[in-house]
Amino acid sequence: MIDLSIQGHFAEVVLNAPQKLNSLDEQALDELDAAYQEAEQADVRALFLRGEGRGFCAGRDISGVNPKDDDVIGYLGERVTPLLRRMAAFPAPTFAAVHGACLGVGLGLAIATDVVYVAENAKIGSPFASLGATLDSGGHALFVERLGAHRTLDLIYTAELISGQEAVTSGLFSRAVPADSLTSFTREKAQAAAQGATLAFRESKKLVAQIRDQRLGLWDSLDNENRAQAALCDSEDYIEGFAAFQQKRTPTFQGK
Repeated sequence: MIDLSIQGHFAEVVLNAPQKLNSLDEQALDELDAAYQEAEQADVRALFLRGEGRGFCAGRDISGVNPKDDDVIGYLGERVTPLLRRMAAFPAPTFAAVHGACLGVGLGLAIATDVVYVAENAKIGSPFASLGATLDSGGHALFVERLGAHRTLDLIYTAELISGQEAVTSGLFSRAVPADSLTSFTREKAQAAAQGATLAFRESKKLVAQIRDQRLGLWDSLDNENRAQAALCDSEDYIEGFAAFQQKRTPTFQGK
């Protein structure tokens, strides 16, 4: 159910089980992990993640799960969390196009992606109140950081979903886009990034992760920026970028 295509330095990963809103079982998680591994080994310079059908990903596929013997740690701790870590650490810019349902593990996939564009009418939130389960896959951290504790618990207690437009207005994700142009819009941005200065993008990705995960302040972050910039000075793309600016032409980056 996971499709991967690689063209040059650009990878596209598709959740392709539209009959079940791309909900993910253990096999699908393993396939998704393998797709990211293959894209990384191919040294792509950008990756685009999307879902087929009416929704991005409705979360875990629980159609065959017996709650009495459910191996939650095996599913979440041993499959979902390592996958999300791999996605977040992918050594190139990653983009996701989110439409329809983006719930549970599906929300986690979005959280682990660098840039997320959402359809204006996407549905995002915590629908678990009726299941007796709790929000997972990083949802608590995202919501508390961006929405605050009160709005987070409001969404959890009521199981109400917010639209893609509200999610962007609240600072959850990057941009809201009309649903009929979401895929082409996101693919275009990702393909453009694949032609960019990959090493510089990689450094910015690390800097953002340090600020987020280590709660760095201004001056510590500034010091890290200085070291990152110094490390880029000898790269081919840094030299090309300066030459193009001085020669008043468009740079041609090789990702080196």
